[in-house]
Amino acid sequence: MSATRVGFLHSLIRKEEKLLLTEFSSRPNVEMVLLDDRRLTFDLGRGPDVDVVVERSINHSRALHALRLFQSLGIPCVNRYQVSLTCGDKILTAVALRDHGVPQPDLRIAFTEESALGAIEDLGYPVVLKPAVGSWGRLLSKINDRDAAETVLEHKTVLGSYHHSIFFIQKYVAKKGRDIRAFVVGDECIAAIYRSSDHWITNTARGATASNCPVTPELAEVCLAAAKAVGGGVVAIDLFESDDGLLVNEVNYTMEFRNSIDTTGVNIPDKVIGYVLDQAKARA
Repeated sequence: MSATRVGFLHSLIRKEEKLLLTEFSSRPNVEMVLLDDRRLTFDLGRGPDVDVVVERSINHSRALHALRLFQSLGIPCVNRYQVSLTCGDKILTAVALRDHGVPQPDLRIAFTEESALGAIEDLGYPVVLKPAVGSWGRLLSKINDRDAAETVLEHKTVLGSYHHSIFFIQKYVAKKGRDIRAFVVGDECIAAIYRSSDHWITNTARGATASNCPVTPELAEVCLAAAKAVGGGVVAIDLFESDDGLLVNEVNYTMEFRNSIDTTGVNIPDKVIGYVLDQAKARA
């Protein structure tokens, strides 16, 4: 029986990548092919000799284009290009969630400083201003009044980069010190954690603490619907608990899980790798 050749697309080898590589190495008949996106080159006629690609790049643009090129050569990818394209842009994610009837906080999108201010006042204070493309809770602004809105919008306009040129404005949800991150692999919500913090930003990358969150039928239903909306695969869903029920805040396609294995008691790398190898078998 020939080995399954798994392409491992990466930038740096962080804790999550080490955990995945360790799990892959424990599987019989699996051969790893490390694909460093800083050294990788493509032509349009051929690619690496692999049966499946796992995407773990830090750089969104590199990941997106590499996945499109791999798929054009018939190589299955986890996650697929379309999933990465959708999840990597908060506007595309919001539209996908809306199209599939998945609950999310009220939001507005604007393209100028003036229209953004009008959108903020239409939503009502407080709001959260986010970059359309970004992660780890960076460049978020909680805006409590018009003075703050005018100041932040002016700063973003003057900065002028792509990250600041589109205004993604979300109604602030009072989450009582915590939110939920849930993990979906294929057609299963495998685990979830509460992320708790005294700060209004509850990313563990910003110092929030993790504790186990039971995967209730309601949570599983909303998470699976959100995963399906963006195209499925291996994703992490961030949710708020609100008076109106669970609201999906974001969907992450290159998910971090280092703080969630011991917390939940679920071997997340094992679940991910089982899914990846199933995709390789489906190709064969």
